[in-house]
Amino acid sequence: MESKQDQHSLATNWVSHAVLQNLADQHDWTCLELHEGPDQPRPIIKGLPPKRLYLHPDDQIAALAHEEATGEKLLNTPEFEWVLAVHISETWSLGKFSAVFDTISNTSAQQKRIVLATVHNDSTVVYYVMHEGLVKPRQN
Repeated sequence: MESKQDQHSLATNWVSHAVLQNLADQHDWTCLELHEGPDQPRPIIKGLPPKRLYLHPDDQIAALAHEEATGEKLLNTPEFEWVLAVHISETWSLGKFSAVFDTISNTSAQQKRIVLATVHNDSTVVYYVMHEGLVKPRQN
């Protein structure tokens, strides 16, 4: 008989693999890797989206100024992103999210952010960009 911990681990792995497949098949991400281990509170996916997902507001202002001055757009080459897969029924605390951010802080030079992939019961996946701490709001 499986323990409650084993059942949770199986469910977590299923959600992570479902998101990994969704990223590859529906969103054309490449270089996908599932990172899991005893030092991580949760498996986390690293991958390369087909285009940049997030541009810091200060960088947006610089890019718009450059485009206005020169008529050419700055290249928006994609960056590797970290994706945390969760099921809609899970309850998450700030402490749990903090533990996930701590695991990526040693492996990434970019601003601390993750893509939160929420899987619904019908296998629909909704993606949110989530930052650690405060982030300057975008200018409209």
